[in-house]
This record gives sequence, C-alpha cells and structure tokens, in this order.
Amino acid sequence: MRASHFREFNLNLIRSLRRRWGASGGYREFLFIATPLILSTASWSIQHFVDRVFLTWYSTEALAAALPAGIASFTFISLFMGTAQYANTFIAQYMGARRPERVGPAVWQGMYLALLSGVLALVPAHFAAELFDFIGHDPAIRSEEAVYFRILCYGTSLQVLATAVSCFFSGRGETWILLAVNVVAILVNIALDYALIFGNWGLPAMGMEGAAWATNIGLLVSALAFTALFLRKRYRDEFATLRGWRPDAELLRRLLRYGGPNGINFMLDIMAFTFFLLIVGRLGPIELAATNLAFNINSLAFMPLIGCGIAVSTMVGQRLGRDEPQEAEYCTWTGVHLALLYMGCMSLGYLLIPDLFLSPFGAHAQGEDFVAARDLARSLLRVVAIYCLFDAFYMIFTAALKGAGDTRYVMWVSVTMSWTIMVLPAFVALTYFDAGIFALWMFICVYIVIMGILFFLRFRGGRWKTMRVIEETPELS
Repeated sequence: MRASHFREFNLNLIRSLRRRWGASGGYREFLFIATPLILSTASWSIQHFVDRVFLTWYSTEALAAALPAGIASFTFISLFMGTAQYANTFIAQYMGARRPERVGPAVWQGMYLALLSGVLALVPAHFAAELFDFIGHDPAIRSEEAVYFRILCYGTSLQVLATAVSCFFSGRGETWILLAVNVVAILVNIALDYALIFGNWGLPAMGMEGAAWATNIGLLVSALAFTALFLRKRYRDEFATLRGWRPDAELLRRLLRYGGPNGINFMLDIMAFTFFLLIVGRLGPIELAATNLAFNINSLAFMPLIGCGIAVSTMVGQRLGRDEPQEAEYCTWTGVHLALLYMGCMSLGYLLIPDLFLSPFGAHAQGEDFVAARDLARSLLRVVAIYCLFDAFYMIFTAALKGAGDTRYVMWVSVTMSWTIMVLPAFVALTYFDAGIFALWMFICVYIVIMGILFFLRFRGGRWKTMRVIEETPELS
C-alpha cells in the first residue's frame, strides 16, 4: 500500500508540474521572461565578485574598504534607482490594459529623475572624506573608502538612467535585450578592472580608484546602449518613445507616489545593511573582511533572485492591468516554486562545499590576515545557508506586492523590521555586551526569516489584488 501511494503521489506531482509548465503564468512563460533577467542580475553579481577578487589580490585593505564604501554609495543611489525602477510596474500595467502609448512617457519621467539624481550626488561626493573620518575605520581602510565612494557617486545619474530606460524592455517582457546590454557593459567593466587596478595594457595602476572608474565606464556603456535602443524607429509610433518626451506632471506624481516608497524602502534597507557593516567593522579588519567575503558570495544567490522578482512584478502588473488578479496570484506561486528550488541548491552549496565559493579569492591573496578572514567567512556561510529559503519568500512576495502597487506597506514593514531586529540589537549587543561576529550575524538571520513570513501573510491576505498604479482607462463616448 505504501509503495502504491508513493507511486500515485509521484504521478500526481508529475501531472501537476506538466500542467503548470504549459499554463498561462506557468513555468515556461516565467522562465522565458525571467531567464534573461536572472542571467543579467547574476552577471552583476559576477561583476562584483570579480571586482572583489581583483581587489583581494591588490590588498586586504582594499577588500575591507570596498563593500562599506560601495554600499554607502549605493545607499544614496538606491533612493533614485528604486523610484525610477518602479516605472517597470507602470509599463507592465499599461501593457496589460492595452495602452502602449503611455509606455514611452512613463520611461521619460524616470529619465528626468536620473538627471536630478546626478546633480544631487555631487553633495555626498564632496563630503566623502569627512563621512569616512566620522565612521572611524582603520586609517589605511578609511582613505580607500573615501576614494571609492567619491568616484562611484559621480556615476549616479548613469546608473539611474540605465535603470529607468531598461524598464521599457523588462515591463513589456522583452528581457533578452537587457541581458545583451548588461553582459556587454559588465565585460567592459571587468576588462577595465583588470587594466586600471593593476596597471595592465599600458594603463596606470590606480587600485581602488581604478576599480571605481571601471564601474562608471561600464554604467556609461549601459546607459547609452539602452537609450539608443529605446529611441529606435520600431518603438516610436506604438510606444511614443520620442514624442512622449515632455514632462507629464500627473504621471510623474504617480511615479513618485508609488515609486517613492519603493525608493525610500530600497535606500533605508541598504542603509540598514550599511550600518550593520559599520558595526561589524568595529570588531576589527579581519571580521569586516570576512563579512565582505560572505556577503559577496551570498550575492551569487541573492542577485538572481532580483531577476526573478522583476519577472514576478512584470507578470503580476500585466495581469492586474488586464484585471486578472487570480492569474497574478498564479504567476507569483510559479516564481516562488522556482526561487525555492534555486535557493535550496545554493544553501546546500554553502553548507557542503563553502571552499568552492571561497577559493577564487585566495588564488593570489597572501598573508595571515586573509587566511583568518577566509576561515571565518567559511563559518559565516553556514549562517547564510540558514536564511536562504526565507530570502526567497521575502524577495518574491515583495515583488508581487510591488507589482500591484502595495509599496507603502512594503516600505513601512521593511524599514521597521530592519532597524528594530537587525541594526539596533546588533549595536546594543556589541556596545554593551561585547558580542562577537556570530551573535551579530544571527540578527541578520532572524530578520530575514521574519520578513519572509510577514510578506507571505500579506500576500495571502489578498488586498493587493484590488490595487492599480495606472489611471483608469478613459471611457469611449
């Protein structure tokens, strides 16, 4: 009986998987949209991974400085990037509502936001040295942090512009173009990393400064390529990509209303992790370098989830634009299934073969400090393995909620939980109880577990099914 029940269970499972494979919003459709996004975001993580490997070879101080300075820069950029990126939801819902003429104007509002971000970025760039003096890391690390941060700030408008224009393709489901552009830009970045960090190919050896300029040049390639493709003749008539250039006060107001909370959430979430890194940095350079190693390796799991999340937001937005909330829910669960499968594999890898992920960093790194940081990072990866599956819940369910327009709830919960569960307890534990690195990391683990559960419950509540970010379709007289 037990054997027959097991066979029956397997047959039913296979039938269910086959049905979901070919169904609207099923695995095949999801993978068609998500695969280029997953590969694209995975390529971003590979870029950062290679960048950190090169910096590890350059010096342990450069490795320790790269992540705090990079995240500090991204904290500022993320406010504008998160707001501009929300054009993806507008485009998806306009496409679902069969209003393609509104797509081009939605992209242009994000482009105007990119120009503003570049001007405002000059302020933190000017005060880079004072910022990292205030933070108070080791002097050798501090000078590297300031240089890296300042130059990355100069690339703010390029990153926001590339993000805004890329939404034209992701929101419509034309995601293979994103992969092509991002791969070219990342290859340029990696090649320039190799040349400018170490002084290869006749170029000067610039170390951290070279790594930052390589990043900005890669962003320039990405922004120019996306803009050129966006303005192609084949898109101008149907999507108003050229004639829709004029500022649209109402559309911009909607983008800020729904995308603003997304940008604020993005910024404060990154800020929380930045503060966590600064807290860890007080333990010493070994602990900070080990945390950098673990975070960079975790990006191999996390960044593809961002691609899955964009795909979920696009599919949910398109179906809500067509007023099909049940189909939107079905798409979300498709994304959850595949994200859990991927994160489960990564979790096992972190537990069973951590040295596979750590070995590239040690190829040319030398010294007792690196060995100590690597050994500590090996243990930290076991903590990452604990929360990987909950991270999948967190990313996919928040993507579905954002695809509907439920950005304020996501913002308030994320901000509240990140500071009350992760940052403030870590600060108190270190300052008053002399906590060690593993105690601090457990706060991250608890935070992600709770967030995965909370957003699952919000999704199950179903309020998001009635939300829309676009204006109602005009009635035909």
